[in-house]
Amino acid sequence: MDLAFYTNFAANLTAQESQLNTLQEQVSTGVAVSSPSQGPAAYETATLGDDQISALNSDTTAQTNIQDQLGIVSDTYSSVSSLFDNVQSLLEQALNGTTSSANMASLASQVTAAGGQLLGLANTTGANGQFVFGGSRGSVQPFQTNQDGGVAYMGDGGQSQASIAPGVLASSLANGEVFMTGLSGNGFGTATAAASNTGDATLVSQGVNNPAAASAFQAGSSPVTISFAQGASGLTYTETQNGVSVGTGNVSAGMSLQVAGLDYQLNGTPAAGDSFTVSPSRPQSAFSLLQNIAATLSAASSNPAQAAQTNQQLNEDLSSLAQYQQAVVTASAQNGVTLQAVSNASASNTAQSTALQGAVQSAIGVNMPSAITQLDNTLTSVQAAMKAFSDIQSLSLFNYI
Repeated sequence: MDLAFYTNFAANLTAQESQLNTLQEQVSTGVAVSSPSQGPAAYETATLGDDQISALNSDTTAQTNIQDQLGIVSDTYSSVSSLFDNVQSLLEQALNGTTSSANMASLASQVTAAGGQLLGLANTTGANGQFVFGGSRGSVQPFQTNQDGGVAYMGDGGQSQASIAPGVLASSLANGEVFMTGLSGNGFGTATAAASNTGDATLVSQGVNNPAAASAFQAGSSPVTISFAQGASGLTYTETQNGVSVGTGNVSAGMSLQVAGLDYQLNGTPAAGDSFTVSPSRPQSAFSLLQNIAATLSAASSNPAQAAQTNQQLNEDLSSLAQYQQAVVTASAQNGVTLQAVSNASASNTAQSTALQGAVQSAIGVNMPSAITQLDNTLTSVQAAMKAFSDIQSLSLFNYI
């Protein structure tokens, strides 16, 4: 018998079975090139593409974490803004001139409650259990009450950025500055009435008439005192700073007073000997502000002079509150810009990842219809060869070849 027949048949069958195994693997995995030897250029293209996809997936994880964290920050800002608006409404009720002493006490209780709510909001935690306003110290409760009832900030102003797209970084932290850095009064000066005043006048801020002078005043440490005295032609006022007169004139109803670049309106009637002091604005925490408002409301009196002093303080508190209302609006807007940037980066990453997956598939992927056809044809060929060999073996003449 000629052994070459068997040898050739076996070699051909082995080659077909190898091709069959390769096609089956390709159909099951969808990959035509799984090693450099199968296609160096295609393998390199796929490897580079997979690396880029992995980097984009890492950025996507960072995007999700930042969106979750800053989404909570955004919701908290919204709640804080509503709380401040409610306190503004309470102050306006107290200043409308018709609120009784009992109602003032009720308003004080509501402001105190708002202070507790604000503390809770400032200590908000994210899904990861970290305090969202702790800066880089997210594991430490950022706002804690002292023994004297004041609130101290235990976080920091730390900033952290994470990659959200190739070459694009976004802030992944918030801090508590929005609750701590508001300036008292109108942001430049704070007007207070002397406790000895007997008139019913108040000094209400009307804005800034000289920004440079107002900024210089706020940066300094010298207050301006406005004193009232009886002159030959009526009541007069004198503005004094560092013991030097910086302004004087006659008093008239509803007049405007210019103090260190600031514009104030004199409401009511001061008595001779009354005075007001305008001091440079200084940082005042939102917690201290609400505590001061509650204390002022609690101590309100129906005595005209004392009522005027109460209104003076409440007007300044209203101006101080406006500083925090604006600070929250600004912080919320900045947070929104970051969230939008992350959202845009997420959409871009998704598009890039899809394109890269297409390139990888094009480089090493299987043409499935063609591979299935080849698999069917090869399987048919192997089966036919096996049957033919079996038939030939069964022929008696075969034994004599």
